[in-house]
Amino acid sequence: MSPLAADWGVEPAEKDLDFACDHLAGSFDTEFFRGVTVQASPATVFRWLCQLRAAPYSYDWIDNFGHRSPRQLTPGLENLAVGQTVMRIFDLVAFERDSHLTVRLKPRSPSTRIFGDVVVTYGIIPRGDGSCRLLAKLRVGYPGGPLGWLMRIVLPPGDLVMMRRQLLTLKRLAEMPGVTPASAWRPPA
Repeated sequence: MSPLAADWGVEPAEKDLDFACDHLAGSFDTEFFRGVTVQASPATVFRWLCQLRAAPYSYDWIDNFGHRSPRQLTPGLENLAVGQTVMRIFDLVAFERDSHLTVRLKPRSPSTRIFGDVVVTYGIIPRGDGSCRLLAKLRVGYPGGPLGWLMRIVLPPGDLVMMRRQLLTLKRLAEMPGVTPASAWRPPA
């Protein structure tokens, strides 16, 4: 049985796609899917995903210590390397430019002790009309004991609230006029 709030904004066929997080080792108990359609190119959407290195882009008063996530592209964040920190609590474990960004909760961190082993792929699926789908697949291996039991109840709806806001914020920013993708972006002279 699927937990409450396991999926939001995705079509059944999208859940059958191959995501990079599907190929990571681990013992996972469940998976969640989230998705939005973005009226922007995959390159532009990917460039905004790179911004997750700087901030979470959801409810800043909760998960960014009250600091507003940047509303302009930060130079250099598109220069990705496996092992970089993303949203303070994740490590970048895989990426393919203009296609996906995959993160995993930092091992042995307080977040991992609370939430368990969490991996997320943000995938970009181009559409023929110049837009794309921004999909997120989360795979979760809950911690043991009473905390694991509690996380099975609160993580799906809690993540839905936070990730829905994150994806809608990234969508809005990527759709802003004048935003250029990483391939066209150049540092100011």
